[in-house]
Amino acid sequence: MTRHSLAGSERAILPGASCVGRANPNERVQISVIVRRQSQDQFTQLVRQFEQGTPPAAPLARDEFEKRFGASAQDIFAVREFARQHGLQTVSDDPARRCVILSGTVEQVNAAFEVDLQQYAHPRGKYRGREGVITVPTALANIVTAVLGLDNRPQAHTQFRFRPPIRAAQAGAISYLPTRLATLYRFPDGTGAGQCVGVIELGGGYNTSDLQTYFSGIGLAPPTVVAVPVDGGHNQPTGDANGPDGEVTLDIEVAGSIAPAAKIAVYFAGNTDTGFVDAVSSAVHDQVNRPSVVSISWGASESTWTQQAMQAFNDVLQEAATLGVTVCVACGDSGSTDGVSGRSNHVDFPASSPYALACGGTSLHTSGTAIKSEVVWNDGLQGGATGGGVSTVFALPTWQQGLKTLSTEGQQSALAKRGVPDVAGDADPATGYSVLIDGTSTVVGGTSAVAPLWAGLIARINSARSTPVGFINPKLYTSARALCNDITQGNNGAYAAAAGWDACTGLGSPDGQKIAAAL
Repeated sequence: MTRHSLAGSERAILPGASCVGRANPNERVQISVIVRRQSQDQFTQLVRQFEQGTPPAAPLARDEFEKRFGASAQDIFAVREFARQHGLQTVSDDPARRCVILSGTVEQVNAAFEVDLQQYAHPRGKYRGREGVITVPTALANIVTAVLGLDNRPQAHTQFRFRPPIRAAQAGAISYLPTRLATLYRFPDGTGAGQCVGVIELGGGYNTSDLQTYFSGIGLAPPTVVAVPVDGGHNQPTGDANGPDGEVTLDIEVAGSIAPAAKIAVYFAGNTDTGFVDAVSSAVHDQVNRPSVVSISWGASESTWTQQAMQAFNDVLQEAATLGVTVCVACGDSGSTDGVSGRSNHVDFPASSPYALACGGTSLHTSGTAIKSEVVWNDGLQGGATGGGVSTVFALPTWQQGLKTLSTEGQQSALAKRGVPDVAGDADPATGYSVLIDGTSTVVGGTSAVAPLWAGLIARINSARSTPVGFINPKLYTSARALCNDITQGNNGAYAAAAGWDACTGLGSPDGQKIAAAL
């Protein structure tokens, strides 16, 4: 049988890992097979309208999207038939998400996709992985666009940082409630009533008692929070605030403080590329909770992703744009290198997708009821700094044409590809967010807090409108007047702040009332 390599499926061993033997042939594996969409040319034309800032008067309804641009019944049948022939079980299929979930043993999937799954030891833990490409039969070559889940290495990491104990005693170390930041950033009045904020989590969980104590302590009724399981993930607090619990609780408390009348839907999935893609896809196409804005505070350098996984993820973010869903994404806490060893610069994905609102970080100081100063967040020797830079994967968006980066040496360079971030907000742990995690009051920073901050703003704005604002990047960049507080001081390592857009804080921190009026 003639077979074809699946474009972009190449995998290499995770740096620092070593092979410790073949994967157990009887181990059960669940994978997501992504298939092509119907009417791809029409979808491309529709996305181009959003890119150019001339979208239709109203976004697509989710059921309309499924009919026009979901997977065809014939393509889904072809994948199900392929699975049957190889002894794989079809767990489910979702035409809107263009996803068929299959299950089988390692031995079965090795034969079905011509891979050789191995076990690897790594400082972050053992994982099942592979090298090389995935192949599919000729009959599926033009149908299947990605096969995710064969490799279960940890794909992403959280983007939050606790304030180090020594910092609390230093001059200028302060903290803010999210409600206080909403006032400082001039968010429009509102509670987010009638909206749903989707929150993506790849581990850990929240304690309802924490949320009740926190919100009552700041004078708010706790928002409605629902946990949505994806691929077997669920709300599972670990009791360790330094782990993923910190991320989950931070996201809910920030978004819920700013939009307390909105529903918070938390999508829990495993920390793998398939879990991450499936969680976001599930949120975007959720016919029950119907989030109008999604907050993502997980990510990893572009260099750690396969091309097929990035493309599948980017496709979902394009779909979000057509459905009127704004996706706010933290851009990383490790400066211009994004924590990658060596001296080269990297940006974080999914923040680097042109269809994400990439959120960078600042250090915010106040005087009375006003902002006194706001600079790029960079802790220097403490090791934390806002991510930002230039993508090596995604082309330059129309709305970023003509922009330049400024190096810390003072050299300007024309932006050649997608620039990150788009916007920013307070992220310095020394000027961080007062939260309650696993029963302990603490102060947290990082760009993880900025994504739900912006998501809460979008929820407030959407609550006052008949249709959601959706994909706002073109409007933010092409507005006749500045909609953000321009940050002109500081750097994130390789890049320096400058007037207008820069690769540290994007267009700047929000002026909520100006943004609401412009949208």
